[in-house]
Amino acid sequence: MTGNGLAGEPGQAATERSTAEGQMLPPDFFGAPIAVYTRKQAIADGVLVDLMQAETVRAVREAGFKYPVAMTVGAFAATVCGIGQELPEGQDIDGRLWDVLWVLAQAVTSRRTSSDRVSFKVRVWDGNRHNDIALWSLCGPGDNGEPVITILLQGED
Repeated sequence: MTGNGLAGEPGQAATERSTAEGQMLPPDFFGAPIAVYTRKQAIADGVLVDLMQAETVRAVREAGFKYPVAMTVGAFAATVCGIGQELPEGQDIDGRLWDVLWVLAQAVTSRRTSSDRVSFKVRVWDGNRHNDIALWSLCGPGDNGEPVITILLQGED
């Protein structure tokens, strides 16, 4: 058997690759991806709520975030507002979104270790009582490798 055995076919060596500019890239051990699901597709499919829309981007910027922010539809429904749901009296979407973003901003600035993730809780009024909703956030690469922030319910990935 020749090669490293990681290139798909037994005995097939991984091949070197380069960019159009001639920059060497690491060997492609696994071949082309079977499927790719982009952040843009997740937003279009309604899996993610894009907080960079005209209605919400101001709150994102005022909370101090420099990178694009999105929430899973589950996290948005649990903390801000579910699709087609009425909010309790005295509550509004802007205020609830601000609560999520502000608590996240405080969790990020107060953490003691460097990490791409942070866990936090937001207290949400349902009209009868307060509920603590456990969330986490990931700062990772977007569709083009740029940093983006995603807010998720604990247990979502």
